[in-house]
Amino acid sequence: MSNIASSPESGQTTEFVKSLGLFSATAIVMGSMVGSGIFIVSADMARMVQSPALLIAAWLVTAVMTLIGALSYGELAAMMPKAGGQYVYLREGLGPMWGFLYGWTLFLVIQCGTIAAVAVAFGKFLGVFVPSVSASNWIWHIAHVPAWPVGPMVLGNMEVGLSTANFAAIIILTLLTLLNSFGVKLGALIQNIFTSAKIFALLLVVGLGLMAKNATAIAANFANGHFWSGAGVHTLHPVQVGVGGPTAMVGFLTVIAVVQVGSLFSSDAWNNVTFTAGEITNPKRNLPLSLAIGTGVVLLLYIAVNFIYLAVLPLHGVADGSTILQRGIQFASEDRVATAVMEQAFAGYGARIMALAVMISTFGCANGMLLSGARVYYTMSQDGLFFQAAGSLSPKSKAPVVSLWVQWAWTCLLCLSGSYGQLLDYVIFAVLVFYILTIVALFRLRKTRPDAERPYRAIGYPVLPGLYIVMASFICVVLLRYKPQYTWPGLILVLLGLPVYFLWRGRAATA
Repeated sequence: MSNIASSPESGQTTEFVKSLGLFSATAIVMGSMVGSGIFIVSADMARMVQSPALLIAAWLVTAVMTLIGALSYGELAAMMPKAGGQYVYLREGLGPMWGFLYGWTLFLVIQCGTIAAVAVAFGKFLGVFVPSVSASNWIWHIAHVPAWPVGPMVLGNMEVGLSTANFAAIIILTLLTLLNSFGVKLGALIQNIFTSAKIFALLLVVGLGLMAKNATAIAANFANGHFWSGAGVHTLHPVQVGVGGPTAMVGFLTVIAVVQVGSLFSSDAWNNVTFTAGEITNPKRNLPLSLAIGTGVVLLLYIAVNFIYLAVLPLHGVADGSTILQRGIQFASEDRVATAVMEQAFAGYGARIMALAVMISTFGCANGMLLSGARVYYTMSQDGLFFQAAGSLSPKSKAPVVSLWVQWAWTCLLCLSGSYGQLLDYVIFAVLVFYILTIVALFRLRKTRPDAERPYRAIGYPVLPGLYIVMASFICVVLLRYKPQYTWPGLILVLLGLPVYFLWRGRAATA
């Protein structure tokens, strides 16, 4: 597919400007990965694994899978350096229907839902400095949607309306969409600045955490074999099946697979740089390099940050503890483990330091995902599988402006609906399935297009890509069995795209 579109306003042909170098491409990888997850998900993971060693093991599994995935995607990215990235790989490797189902799920939930979540997180942490900004401070409260149990799921149970927190989110989304409408150079400049700032923030957590390491926490987590406590091969761990379901006792491999919901989601979006391939200089070199460097640096920092959590706070805690140490990692206030670490280190103003770090992180994450996601919908429109107007580029900025604003509209609606949190829970399983399918496409393209130019070949092929499929498939099977509330809704959302695909395809054929 060509990265060329005609502008309906001018009738002239425009094309993407190749202005993103290796640094900018790497900034998109790192900036899209680091949102708010690393600062909070370790609390829920710790409650499930009940072991310092298994907490670190879960993050190591995520690191191995993500690195293998990135190295495998590098071959596809160098082979097909076109706007749309993963959508294109699925389209070319498995067929247009699979590409559409990915793009459909990306727009409906994966991309827009994540952007909504990180933007609202920005608003919530802004409330640390401006108390009037809060999810419970309503400008216009429309309704409370009651809980609706459906099998293993609980739908609804959310507030709909405009609070000061999601109003702040909408302002941020509007500002970033407007800035990205002026072209990829400006969007990349913002990304470079904020990615550098958020990596500095993670380094700050590591550095200050080393200075503030706590003897009580170190004794509880590392001394006298406590690090390996609960990590035995034959140790069983309780896992609740579904919502309100029975408790099953599972082995350490299964419980690590279950908690991947948190760590994999916190490490996701590394593939976003492939969406911008049409604007990267020397993409056959810079795309694989940016994927390897970006994921490698972020994952090393994630593991280091979790060791810092264990050096400052005990893993085990009690929900009604009166101090930060008593609550530990498991019951850090509102699961904000990083904030608890900073408060323990700098009582009185640690929370403000962390709030500022999260605001920087979420702002940069939202920008990177806004910038990259619009390129997928643009490519889908070029294929006749999305709104026609979204397939045009601005004659002046060479940016997919219509696609950016369509993305903005749906994301803002998710912010108002309060549904983004549930949608993200539901789609984590689907995200993993699409990663598996894309690696399968790598194998298929090796057979169907053996003579295609491959400037970079996946390291360790076929062993490492095959290992990824095995590991990811095991996690999917475990989630289907023990966390059906995260799996079946995701599959339903994907399958709802089938009639839409045939509708779009029929319209494209008529046109």
